Amino acid sequence: MTVTGLREAKKQETRQLISDQATRLFMAKGFEQTTIAEIAEAARVAKKTVTNYFPRKEDLAFDHQDQFVASLARTVVAREPGESALAALRRDFLGAVERQDPVAGFAGPEFSRMIAESPTLSVCLRGLHDQREEALAATLAEATGAARGDITPRAAASVLGGVHRVLFARIQELTLAGRDNPEIAAVVGPEAEQAFALLEPSLGDYARA
Repeated sequence: MTVTGLREAKKQETRQLISDQATRLFMAKGFEQTTIAEIAEAARVAKKTVTNYFPRKEDLAFDHQDQFVASLARTVVAREPGESALAALRRDFLGAVERQDPVAGFAGPEFSRMIAESPTLSVCLRGLHDQREEALAATLAEATGAARGDITPRAAASVLGGVHRVLFARIQELTLAGRDNPEIAAVVGPEAEQAFALLEPSLGDYARA
């Protein structure tokens, strides 16, 4: 590796170490009860190093938030020829259920409980859902050539994003009820099919590639 490559690898290693230690402490003590100083001590770095990598404390808990926010828009961009936005999102979500993808909500009981018990993280999660829908709306507007100010892409994104919110919450609900991931996948897969089917009459042909 080059010097630049080694430097970047070291940065990623440090970032991951800080994130891992923060998550461990959050799950053990609670998000609000854990301080940046404690995270820095656990990761053996300076407090400033923690805040340089993670400007907000919430960023430490939602380390994959950028991937989450972009996920629906990215799926629509990558839809197959002749595939509608709805069909692409349904296919992608069912694949995520099969993989038991943490980004779809399969984060395990400790992480799910950490979010549910933290008012701060619960509000932050709702904000991430909002950002994800905004990104989807922008992509749908571009995909359909919608005129500026046309409400249709925003309405479609709200409906499509709403189904994902419900399914994400359902996965969390089942996780906190003590179901393991394979059990949850067996329940949520058919429920997702049912939920997406409700949108077929209105959005079945929308944003078809």
